[in-house]
Amino acid sequence: MNFDEEQRLRVFEEYGILDTAPEKPFDDIVDFASALCETPIALVSFVTSDRQWFKARHGLDATETPRSQSFCAFAMLENEILVVPDATLDPRFSDNPLVTCRPDIRFYAGAPLVSPEGIPLGSLCVIDTAPREHLTSLQSMGLEVLAAQVMTQLELRRRLRRQLADDRRLRESEQGFHVLADTMPQMVWSTLPDGFHDYYNARWYEFTGVPAGSTDGEGWNDMFHPDDQDRAFKRWSQSLKTGEPYEIEYRLRHHSGEYRWTLGRAMPIRDDAGHIVRWFGTCTDIHETKSIAEEREIVAQELSHRIKNIFAVIAGLINLSARTRPEIKPLADDLRTRIQSLGRAHDFVRPHSRESRPSEDPANLQGLLGALFEPYGDADGRGVHIEGDNPAIDDRAATPLALLFHELATNASKYGALSRARGRVDVSIEVRDDDCLIDWREHGGPAIGTRPELTGFGSRLIQLSVRDQLRGDIVKSWDGDGLHARITIPLISLSR
Repeated sequence: MNFDEEQRLRVFEEYGILDTAPEKPFDDIVDFASALCETPIALVSFVTSDRQWFKARHGLDATETPRSQSFCAFAMLENEILVVPDATLDPRFSDNPLVTCRPDIRFYAGAPLVSPEGIPLGSLCVIDTAPREHLTSLQSMGLEVLAAQVMTQLELRRRLRRQLADDRRLRESEQGFHVLADTMPQMVWSTLPDGFHDYYNARWYEFTGVPAGSTDGEGWNDMFHPDDQDRAFKRWSQSLKTGEPYEIEYRLRHHSGEYRWTLGRAMPIRDDAGHIVRWFGTCTDIHETKSIAEEREIVAQELSHRIKNIFAVIAGLINLSARTRPEIKPLADDLRTRIQSLGRAHDFVRPHSRESRPSEDPANLQGLLGALFEPYGDADGRGVHIEGDNPAIDDRAATPLALLFHELATNASKYGALSRARGRVDVSIEVRDDDCLIDWREHGGPAIGTRPELTGFGSRLIQLSVRDQLRGDIVKSWDGDGLHARITIPLISLSR
């Protein structure tokens, strides 16, 4: 049996049994053991480092003896009942004061008391002042059953002490949490695993002005603006069902009666098995921040609208110049279409409200290209077809991208595949590592005899857009159908 004395003493501390007052369950055990075994003495004896102490005793006045005189110190190390028929004939005990003097021990039988960890604690013993050969089989069985009952009582005691200690630590932890939560500037709340709200900090009651406890359970939902209640409840129900973190913006009723925008968040707390044991959440007043953001959005939209008007004014001036000077009409038409292309690109990435936002995602490459190529399509399938990945773009990348693909589409409509009734262009997009690869391939265009000269303004504009502004590269080749352009752009150039 492997153990050390310090370990034994720690186990005694966990039970909290030493030097406690008599208890009826233990007293009943020794009374029954004495009657069963027909002995004048029966003891529940616990052996410490220097003594044996009797938790319960029948027929003996002493409450403890030195460990050096202890029969139980031997019995507790056995795997079965230790029987001493005549102590005067046993060299371990023949000169023991408990044998040579009162209580004149002759017969001893002790069932070991061992903790579930295998730590010997003492024994349940019966003692007679006359020698005896042995216990009967019934008496031996009964003594073992009673010893097991002693250990059952001890384990119940240990579990109760652990539970009380856990409850105390939990109360102290909760008290500390409440103190911490009440000092936070945010509203803090918590719920049971099923979502029942059972705690709000002081900030919640200061903000809402409601009586303590009035928003427990599901009462919290009535604090939301009527237009937000259903949405917030569905979002919270989804988090409870899936365990996903909860996050939503809603309008919360202030104690002044005003509804203020609030950011609600909650995270689940899980045990070692992954089961949710509690939800902790916060409510943050974002009303001022949201109001400022809305004001900024209005200003940004107004500025964007004026910029769009500037494009329209420039296009109008070009038209006016072309009417008064017919010789520049081809140049004017070309310049006007480029200005209009930039206007579409700007409209695509400018700030939008919910009402003005296009149905396409305003922050991706396919959406921008789709808007730019829309004028080139028709019901017969002629046009530009886009497939593949859809990386994000920002306002910085929109302008050079618009110029690049407007130039490619314009050239295709004048000289390439889009100049023919059955012509078409396939654009495939692939995100590979840190780059975006765009493949422009024309089909059904006029036959090309020789490689075109790349010295015009349009070609220089393409090079400027790809290499200088987007930090990318473009490689062009021609086959029987038309142009094939392979464009490589770093992802970092598409979106900050």
